[in-house]
Amino acid sequence: MAGALALLTTSCGKAPPMSSVPYETLAPGVGYANQRMTNVPWSVHVVRFDRTDPAFEVRSVHAGQGALGLATLTDQIQQLPPGFGAPVAAVNGDFYQRDRAYAGDPRGLQILDGDLVSAPVGGVAFWPDAAGQLHVTNVVSLFQLAWPDGTATSFGVNQDRAPDALVLYTPAIGASTRTAGGREWVIEAASGAASAILAPGSDLQARVVEVRDAGDTAMKPGRFVLSAGPQRLKTLPKSAVGAMLRISTATVPALRDVRTALSGGPVLVRDGKALKIQPPASGSYESSSMTERHPRSAIGWDARHFYLVEVDGRQEHLSVGMTLEELAEHMARLGCTDAMNLDGGGSATLWCAGKIRNSPCDGRERPIANALVVLRRPSATAGSGR
Repeated sequence: MAGALALLTTSCGKAPPMSSVPYETLAPGVGYANQRMTNVPWSVHVVRFDRTDPAFEVRSVHAGQGALGLATLTDQIQQLPPGFGAPVAAVNGDFYQRDRAYAGDPRGLQILDGDLVSAPVGGVAFWPDAAGQLHVTNVVSLFQLAWPDGTATSFGVNQDRAPDALVLYTPAIGASTRTAGGREWVIEAASGAASAILAPGSDLQARVVEVRDAGDTAMKPGRFVLSAGPQRLKTLPKSAVGAMLRISTATVPALRDVRTALSGGPVLVRDGKALKIQPPASGSYESSSMTERHPRSAIGWDARHFYLVEVDGRQEHLSVGMTLEELAEHMARLGCTDAMNLDGGGSATLWCAGKIRNSPCDGRERPIANALVVLRRPSATAGSGR
């Protein structure tokens, strides 16, 4: 039923297999469907891509084109460099810090065009590898800073620095570190490289060029800042100007040469089976909301297709939202062999073919930290007519 609005309405609470839902063809290899179940009610938006077509590329993007900042999904798409290609569809991304000095800091891993702007914290992340294979699993940080005396210390990246923490700030953080107190070492790559890209899976030698005890160090081109909180500083060796440091960004699994990655979670579907979701026994809203119906966003794929999915919610007459287990079951019915949950609630937004397709529960787009965007590569846009 190409070219017609793909809308299926049913009175039963359980969604039919998505193979029975006609997709509106938006472009070669791109289909859109809005599935509605009136009894619940649910309104589900799906964009499906032919992942065997090399013209399509999945990228993570960030509102500030770095590590911090908030912007609507529409604004993030409009800010994309033209050289990336033509955006076809996008969905909101990871959970994030919503306010204060580090608003827009993703809660977990983000790799932005080969630059590691946010470190993994052991949670679930999605990434395509150099061969185009898609992955979703927990990523553990093995980040280590080796000091001149041989001791090693773990560190975070571009985040709110706790009093007992060590954080590496890169140019992606913006104008300055935004810290107070402690000690900060301005460092540069020993190789003299002009750019300060923090690549995943790298082993970088760096030289201390300045030591400051005031905090909020200005970021300069080609340089990083290593920042220790007051409590952490007591346990660290002294390192003066000229000292050589070794910085490792190793992870398990290894992410060397990965160009784009984004955290989320939990995993919803594995090997074609919807997973049972076990909320942590923390009593927090984050835990309790997993078994409540809310707006949801997710990504998934099978051998042939890649899916962006959004479920409207908190709108009594349109759609009440899904629990995470209901979302997992729906992703499995789509045909996904693997799927991952993304941020939901007021952040849940799906854009395709030039406009927002879903009904945000706030009544408008919410400024968010990051997103996943599917683009058609420039060569494909210009040449083949695909």
